[in-house]
Amino acid sequence: MAAASWSQSLEHTFHALQEAREAFVPELVPLEIGIVTNVSTGIAMVSGLPGVGSEELIQFENGILGIAFNVDPDAVGVVLLGDYQSVEAGTEVRRTGRVMDVAVGDGLLGRVVDPLGRPLDDKGAVAGTLRRPVERPAPPIMDRAAVTVPLQTGVKVVDAMIPIGRGQRELILGDRQTGKTALAIDTILNQSSQNVLCVYCAMGQRASAVAKVIAQLDAQAALQDCVVVVAEGNEAPGLAYIAPYAATSIAEYFMEAGRDVLIVYDDLTHHARSYRELSLLLRRPPGREAYPGDIFYIHSRLLERSTHLSADRGGGSLTALPIIETEAQDISAYIPTNLISITDGQIYLSPTLFELGVLPAVDVAQSVSRVGGAAQRAAYRAVAGDLKLAYSQFEELESFARFGTRLDDSTRKTIEHGRRIRECLKQPESHPVPMVEQIAVLLALAAGLFDPIPLGTMAAAETALRLATKHLAADLVARFTSAAHLSPEDRAATLAIATHALAPFQPAPAVTTGASAAPP
Repeated sequence: MAAASWSQSLEHTFHALQEAREAFVPELVPLEIGIVTNVSTGIAMVSGLPGVGSEELIQFENGILGIAFNVDPDAVGVVLLGDYQSVEAGTEVRRTGRVMDVAVGDGLLGRVVDPLGRPLDDKGAVAGTLRRPVERPAPPIMDRAAVTVPLQTGVKVVDAMIPIGRGQRELILGDRQTGKTALAIDTILNQSSQNVLCVYCAMGQRASAVAKVIAQLDAQAALQDCVVVVAEGNEAPGLAYIAPYAATSIAEYFMEAGRDVLIVYDDLTHHARSYRELSLLLRRPPGREAYPGDIFYIHSRLLERSTHLSADRGGGSLTALPIIETEAQDISAYIPTNLISITDGQIYLSPTLFELGVLPAVDVAQSVSRVGGAAQRAAYRAVAGDLKLAYSQFEELESFARFGTRLDDSTRKTIEHGRRIRECLKQPESHPVPMVEQIAVLLALAAGLFDPIPLGTMAAAETALRLATKHLAADLVARFTSAAHLSPEDRAATLAIATHALAPFQPAPAVTTGASAAPP
């Protein structure tokens, strides 16, 4: 009985296998395999891939990836995304049939990755299964909304005079060692209390400089809400080229989920140079300053992805702070003028102010925000206009005062008031100032409460005023942080607290002896 059951089971199994074999139809899949014909710094010329598409991801036999840049009839110019020294003539190359993509998701928060999504922080593999192409079209106009919410940087001179809105693109430019990265990092540090996620993209930077930034973010507990994308200066130029696009795709995932995101590109000068290097090696025609003709397009299509989405699309926003390095204070050079025309304003950092110890060294006269003024809080607008005018007048009058010109009382008063404004706008690095404290200081400045205070005690007086803001009424603080206009009663209440806080720093009145006093 058992033998008959065993035999029946075997017959059933063989019958099923026979049916599966007869039903199987082998499918031939064409596989294109190319051969590397020439290798140069960061690029390779490949032959034998007739069906490859532009921007398609290419895989070499040693595991290195590349992007098909030049698609010519006889050869394909491939940008390498790894160490080119391990690629040599005769190496096999295969198509992947997909474009370059990167991992996205909440698992990237608090991580340091390269443009390919590989972890660099020794915290294990990146958690996340979603992937997005690094090159994506910008949201159409009908899916966008106006910029109405401010992005508080925590930097007094920026929030008051060059305001930035969520969804805006504000360029930071200046010479080397003028504090461009420090300004961007201070902005990131201030977002931990604003419910804004951050993406920091470093391109062409020294590893020690990037490590310092990461340590600073970690020490201030800001790294947990931040994603750091790093393409070091000693890596392949292809990685530096795709780094900002990969970082933007990571940021777009959070924006499309309805979150507010800030992305910093540090800096696009290295990005442009990497693209110029690749283009010249691939024999693309050079143009002005040896840059290829589409150098404007690679930055415009990148920054157009930063926007404020409409409520139907989730209402998220992506604010961009691209950084550009100028040479000898020449903001009219090729790449700076390209970025100025693409972005919604610029913050110019002056080396002259930096040498004078005015930090952050923001040149208010050459800085502008074309969008953020509409999103600025009403309490700022109540005082920012007068302060900017007074500061501009002071800068012009100060240049004349250096020549020993005789000044009348009104001019001297304007200069003294401007010096107090400049002292109050100074700010140490990594110490963002909350909005309420900023408004109180600016109101006291506009009212002239700091004018009698000696310059040497301005820092202590400002600190005392900032501490006194803790005594402001809760409803007054709520009106400061909302879009409500600043009423005369609110202004009077704030100035009363400021006057009391600054009273100890007022100089003592001079004691005069009467003419009729008896001789000793």
